[in-house]
Amino acid sequence: MGKKIRWGILGLGNIANSFVKDLALVNDAEIAAVASRSIEKAKLFAKEYQVPLAFGSYEELLECKDVDIVYIATPHSFHANLSIMAMDYGKHVLCEKPMGINREEVEKMLTSAKKNKVFLMEALWSRFNPAIRKVKSLVEAGEIGNVTYLHADFAFYAMDRDLQGRVLNPKLGGGSLLDIGIYPIFLAYLLLGKPNEVISTSSFHANGAEIQTSMIFKYPETHAVLYSGFTGKSAMMAQISGEKGTITIPNRWHQAQGYRVHKEDVEEAFELPTQGKGYFYEIKEVHACLAAGKLESNLWSHQNSLDLIGLIDTVRGQNGIRFS
Repeated sequence: MGKKIRWGILGLGNIANSFVKDLALVNDAEIAAVASRSIEKAKLFAKEYQVPLAFGSYEELLECKDVDIVYIATPHSFHANLSIMAMDYGKHVLCEKPMGINREEVEKMLTSAKKNKVFLMEALWSRFNPAIRKVKSLVEAGEIGNVTYLHADFAFYAMDRDLQGRVLNPKLGGGSLLDIGIYPIFLAYLLLGKPNEVISTSSFHANGAEIQTSMIFKYPETHAVLYSGFTGKSAMMAQISGEKGTITIPNRWHQAQGYRVHKEDVEEAFELPTQGKGYFYEIKEVHACLAAGKLESNLWSHQNSLDLIGLIDTVRGQNGIRFS
């Protein structure tokens, strides 16, 4: 077995717990260090997952010589600054989505990656999901003919959450758009590219946080109808319809375990269960890129991240969605 890639994690919330469990499934990966602004939290996390090093500041981890790459799992508003700091220390970076809260931040991150000659990728885990990759290949192969309609939603009830927490706090980039709206936007972009026109509308909490957004992406022959929200639960299903049939990705489509194809009154189901929760695949992509000496992924490139945040910025601009 070759040398293992040594990971550090910045930010130890729920997503970091899921990520580190999937990291354990990757043979050539090891978790070397974790950091939180609370040393007590870092020590508890390190004890639970048998991590050798725990730090009470992010910079201490970045100074550590035993870390090759960092996974940034903090609230959105910290992504850009921490990524740039990590790259200035010569670390490779996998940054949780969204990479930045606007295009300007993402551009600064890409400039830093180029300057420091390190790998940088947005952790848009759904891009590497086996079922979603298969659906993309079927659409590109013309399995359902020209796509004429796409629907994707992602919503759950969150109006009872702590207003100081990540979900509903504008100071932390809170709101449905960056947190979960990014998924429907991503799917439309992945399968259809950049739209000719974006139409959108949003609703807001009294504290200024955006709490639901409806979007229509218009293409020459296709409408993509997208939704995200915290005011109630949606089906969380994706449907791609074409001239010859329909592909459906069932409930919680962003972490798909399979898909269905409906053609000529016949529906066929295909199962593609993930290893672990699904972070396994983005980790494997990072490792493959590092092994090949790449500084970005072909599957989710720097340009893809720029395009995605550009679409999000368009929706924000149309609805006056602001972050402190």
